Amino acid sequence: MAQLRPHLNESDFVAAVQRQVGEGFKLAYIRSGEKVGAVAGFRLMHSLGWGRFCYVDDLVTDEQTRSSGLGKELFDWLCEFARAENCQGLDLDSAVHRFGAHRFYLRNRMNITCHHFTLEL
Repeated sequence: MAQLRPHLNESDFVAAVQRQVGEGFKLAYIRSGEKVGAVAGFRLMHSLGWGRFCYVDDLVTDEQTRSSGLGKELFDWLCEFARAENCQGLDLDSAVHRFGAHRFYLRNRMNITCHHFTLEL
């Protein structure tokens, strides 16, 4: 996760995860030997526009194990988890500069359906 969120040190990461767990946040991971090879942070949500869905906050594969199938395995697990929880979809946002991630999502049948807008306050 540190590779995806380098601005967080370990103690800030742990505190943020603990805070978000109270909001339904979950972590799932796949090991690659002695290390975590891929990790996802996600939550189940409801909205008027999309009904019940699984929102993926974070999805990353370790730089050393990319293109080994671990990301696909975790993505497929997330889809099955969402189906088992009666979700209508799996949603995520991806920063505009993450071209490799975009190729992965498109290759895995995801569609670009929205623009995400942000106003820093």
